[in-house]
Amino acid sequence: MSKFVFVTGGVSSSLGKGLTASSLGRLLKCRGLRVTMCKLDPYINVDPGTMNPGEHGEVFVTEDGGETDLDLGHYERFIDESLSRNSNTTTGSIYSSVISKERRGDYLGKTVQVIPHVTDEIKDRVLRLAAEDVDVVIVEIGGTVGDIEIVPFVEAIRQFRRDVGRQNVCYVHLTLVPYLAPSGEQKTKPTQHSVTELRSRGIQPDVIVCRSDKDISGGLKRKISLLCDVPIEAVVSAVDASSIYEIPLVLHEEGMDAVVCRTLGIDPADHPIALGEWEGLVRRVETAGRPVRIGVVGKYVNLPDAYLSVVEALRHAGFHHGVQLVLDWIDAELVPGLLETDRLHDLDGIVIPGGFGERGIEGMVAAARYTRTHGIPCLGLCLGLQVMVVDVARELAGLAGANSREFDSRTPHPVIDLMPDQADVVDKGGTMRLGAYPAMLAEGSQVAEIYGAGAVTERHRHRYEVNAKYRSRLEQTGLCCSGTSPDGRLVEFIELPGHPYWIGTQAHPEFKSRPDRPHPLFRSLVASALERAEGREPRLIGIDDLDPVG
Repeated sequence: MSKFVFVTGGVSSSLGKGLTASSLGRLLKCRGLRVTMCKLDPYINVDPGTMNPGEHGEVFVTEDGGETDLDLGHYERFIDESLSRNSNTTTGSIYSSVISKERRGDYLGKTVQVIPHVTDEIKDRVLRLAAEDVDVVIVEIGGTVGDIEIVPFVEAIRQFRRDVGRQNVCYVHLTLVPYLAPSGEQKTKPTQHSVTELRSRGIQPDVIVCRSDKDISGGLKRKISLLCDVPIEAVVSAVDASSIYEIPLVLHEEGMDAVVCRTLGIDPADHPIALGEWEGLVRRVETAGRPVRIGVVGKYVNLPDAYLSVVEALRHAGFHHGVQLVLDWIDAELVPGLLETDRLHDLDGIVIPGGFGERGIEGMVAAARYTRTHGIPCLGLCLGLQVMVVDVARELAGLAGANSREFDSRTPHPVIDLMPDQADVVDKGGTMRLGAYPAMLAEGSQVAEIYGAGAVTERHRHRYEVNAKYRSRLEQTGLCCSGTSPDGRLVEFIELPGHPYWIGTQAHPEFKSRPDRPHPLFRSLVASALERAEGREPRLIGIDDLDPVG
C-alpha cells in the first residue's frame, strides 16, 4: 500500500513548502522509493488556466494537458517524474465535482455538506494517486494553517490517517523562525502558535521544518521539541540555501528523510541513500564559471515566476556548460526604445517566451528582428515562434501589415491564425492545444541535429497556429519549417539556416527540462550564447558535441 506525506505551512506564505516537498521527494527517490506528488490549492478557480500569470505565476502544463500550479514544475524537476492533471486539485474543482454529483442524484437526496461530502471528495483525489508502483505520495497543502480557505483540506487530511492507518501517514509542518536584529535572537513563538493552530484542527505534526536565515541551535530545537511535542530529531533546520538544488542536501544533513521513513514504518537501513549524482549537480552549480548574459523579452517580467520553467531550463543548461547564467529581464513594451542602445547587442542570447494578449507584441517582433539581423542566438517559445514568423513575413516576404489574428483581427495577412475548424468555436478554451503532441523533424535540420532524433514530443499550450496558406511564401524567404505535426498540417518548429541560432517552437520545451538533464533546445542555445560570449565564430551545436550530464 502507498504511504502518504502531507506538507502544511504556517506563519507566512512563500516559505518554500513546494521546494521542501520536492526536496523530500528527491531524497526518498535517492533511497530507491517510488514517489509521486500532488498539490491541493485553496483557491476557487477550477484550475490556474485562466489566472493572470503576472499575479499567480506561470501555468505549468502536464503531459496529459492539465493546466496546473507552478509547484508541479518543481515536483517534476526534483523527482524526475512526469505528473498528470490529477496531481493538482483546487477548491473550485472540488466544489464543481460535488455540485455535479448532487445534480445527478449521486447523494440520494441527502443534505450536501462540507463534512463528509467535500472532505470525502478531497480524500478521493489523494487516494487516486496511490498505485502499486507508488511507494510514497507527497501532498502539499497550499496556503497557511489558519486560512479560512484551507479548513476543509486540513480536516480531510486529519481524517486520512484514521482511514488508511497511522503508520501510513506522516505530517510535515513548515514554519518560520525569524531573527530579530534588535534583540539578536531567533524567535520560536511563531512556530509554537502555528503548531497550536494545527493541533486545534486535530493534527499533531510528526516533523517540523523551521525556515530561517541562520542555523537553529540545539537549544532552540530542544525548546521547539518540548513545546510542540515532537522528537528533537524531527525538528529540522532549513536554512536559506544559495541554490534551490542544495535544499535536498540541507534536509538530508538534518536527517529529515530518515525521520519521515521511520514515521511511515520504512526502515532507512533497508533503503540506503545514494546522493552522488545530486551532489555532483550541486558542485557544478557552485563552480559555474564564465558569465553568459541571456535576455528574456516578455510581457510579465515584473513577476519572474511567470517564466519560472523557462528560467530553470536556462539554469539547467548553464549547469551543463559550467557557466554562470546572468538574466536580463526586458519588458517587451520597452524594446523599440532600446534598439538605439547597446542593451540588446550586449546580450549573448535571447529567449522570447510565451504569453497571451496584444500588449508588448510589437516589442517582441522588434526583438526577433534584431536577433535575426545581428546574429544573436534566439529561442522563441510558443508566442515567440509566432512573432518570429510575423517578422519574417513583414521584412523578408514583403507582406506589409502581416500579423496574428489574435492581435489584429483586420490584418491583411494573418500569418498566424486559428485553424479553419476552430475559427467558429465560441468557447475559445475549447480550441486550445494542451499537453503532449508529436512532431516530425526535417532530416538535416538544425533542430533534428540538436535533438538527435527525427521525431519528438513536446508539451503545448496555445490556440493560434502558423497559417498554412502562407507557409510556402515564408519558406521562399529561406525560413525553414523544420518540424511539423505528423500529418504535416501544423508547423511545430522553425529555423533560419545560416544563422548561429534562430529557432522557434510552437511548444513549451521548458516544462521537460531537468537539472541533471537539460532540454536540448536550451542546452544548445546556451552553447551558442557561450560561443558568442567568447568571441568565437558561432557554429551548430549538435547532440554529439554535448557531454552527458551526471
